[in-house]
Amino acid sequence: MLKARIKFRKNGVMKFIGHLDVMRYFQKAMRRAEIPIAFTGGFSPHMIMSFASPLGVGLTSDGEYFDIELAEAVSSADAVRRLNEVMAEGIEVISFKEIPDNKKSAGMAITAAADYLSTPLKAKFPLDWKDKLVQFRAAPEIIIRKKTKKSEQEVNIQPMIYELEARDDSVFMKVASGSRENLKPSAVLDAFLQSMGLASNDAAFSHHRLELYAFSDDGGRQKFAPLDALGRIIE
Repeated sequence: MLKARIKFRKNGVMKFIGHLDVMRYFQKAMRRAEIPIAFTGGFSPHMIMSFASPLGVGLTSDGEYFDIELAEAVSSADAVRRLNEVMAEGIEVISFKEIPDNKKSAGMAITAAADYLSTPLKAKFPLDWKDKLVQFRAAPEIIIRKKTKKSEQEVNIQPMIYELEARDDSVFMKVASGSRENLKPSAVLDAFLQSMGLASNDAAFSHHRLELYAFSDDGGRQKFAPLDALGRIIE
């Protein structure tokens, strides 16, 4: 069975559409674009489709992914063209690539990190906030209180922050993302605000996800690779 990974952008008013509705939207788009997607068996067959890391409501993104199984081959260029012809404003398919046919290669299983660019919409930042961000990043521990279904516990998020820096008037970060560890950009910024003596309601941010990554072996060294870099173009 041929497996494919689709990368798409989500912007504009589509940021208010939740994950389940995005999934239903792409199910309809597959039919309209006549993509030969495979179905499960049994009395209630459904499209074989899984998203790498669902995006929260209100966030935009240039790097969203989902995997599908194909009943027959279709070229990458043709699939991207056909899908974009039926896309609504705010969603654009970027790539369509073949991936290995095994569970260990599934986007949901291999996603390890994500890039975000967070821009303040309302903020009471001190003038030296960029210097304070450098100090915040260098702290040996960054403790937050994380709520679970049954309790609340303290968590050190410092090991889950891989990069954190100011870019113009925005904050760029690469943080853990996926089923094993997942850190929201809002949690990082809430902790940063608290470190400056500010409350969460002193600032509001727009969050834009730039990319999703998996770990990739580079001569014995682990590095981050975009999910679409792990597939190949279908001719």
